[in-house]
Amino acid sequence: MHTVYDEMAAAAGDRDLWMIGGGDLAGQFADAGLLDELIVSFAPVTIGAGAPLLPRHVELELTDLARNREFAIATYRVKPPVTPER
Repeated sequence: MHTVYDEMAAAAGDRDLWMIGGGDLAGQFADAGLLDELIVSFAPVTIGAGAPLLPRHVELELTDLARNREFAIATYRVKPPVTPER
């Protein structure tokens, strides 16, 4: 995962990385501590389908909510994973 991230970061230079993909890909970045924000577009057809957004538990904090025509756009800050004390 870090190899892919390193290549993406090198190609982006000083610009933000924008990743589009499925929940598993976003979850892998979150697991590695490489995801700091998640922007989700909800369309009416997807609401109620019962599929989880991410295939693992990721702590999120809602930071913005907007509307784009028929879509609801939710922006979340990804909270760092809690490391258990030893």
